[in-house]
Order: sequence, then structure tokens, then C-alpha cells
Amino acid sequence: MQPGSVVWRRPSAGTPRSVQAPTDLAHLTDFFDRYGSALTSGDVSAVAACYALPGMVVSDSYSFTFASPAAVALSFLGAASSYKEQHIVAAHAQLRDVQRLSPALALVAVEWEYLDSLGEAVPGESYSYLIRVDAGGPRITTVIATH
Repeated sequence: MQPGSVVWRRPSAGTPRSVQAPTDLAHLTDFFDRYGSALTSGDVSAVAACYALPGMVVSDSYSFTFASPAAVALSFLGAASSYKEQHIVAAHAQLRDVQRLSPALALVAVEWEYLDSLGEAVPGESYSYLIRVDAGGPRITTVIATH
């Protein structure tokens, strides 16, 4: 396997088949770089552009959906203010696992690493993202908070 490539796991009736997909990994890495930058800069319009609609966020204690870019932007205003309060200036997504579910869908496990304005690491969070890829590129359909 080439450095920087991910093994896509495709569910099947028989033995699981794996294929290398470094180009797909590069697109996902670029996507999550843009998403992390939008989150930490407070650009909720750019955050909204990363979502397929309708979208959903799920955690142990709550779930919510959004059906418009404005609803996505509103739901991330609190996160933008939280990053600002913590002086977080950068977020880096470490893609831990990518499972191709279909030609257009992938489940991506991400561990976020944050950096504050003093250059100090801030403990990150882990999420799984159900991503739909179309002609416009990857878009988040569902976010699942993981621990």
C-alpha cells in the first residue's frame, strides 16, 4: 500500500474486498481541511457549504436535523463562539478509517486535533461522518459524535 492511501472496505455477501484509493483519500483530506478551517474561523456559510441537505447531527444525548444552509449556519454559531473563547485557531482532521458503503457514500472516522493562538495543542474530539460524494465533491450528510 502507498503512503497516504486508505483501504476502502466494501461490505459484500462473501469475503470483504479491499482496494486502494489514494486519490479518494486526498479529496477527503482536502475536504476536511476546508471544513476545519471554516469551523475555526467562524465562517458558518463555508461550514454550511460542506453539508448535503437534509443533514443530521447525532450524539449520545441529542439529535437534530437541518434542511437549509441557513439552518446549518445557525446550528454552528455556538461552535464558532466556543472555538473563539478557547482561542482555537486551527483544526486538523486525522482520518482514522474510511469505509466505502456505496459508490457515493463513505463513513469516515475523524479525530480532530486543535491548536490555540499560543501554539498549544487543545484536546480534540472524535466524530464519524457519513459523506456523500457527487459531482460537487464530498458533502457531510450525517455527523455522529464518538468517544
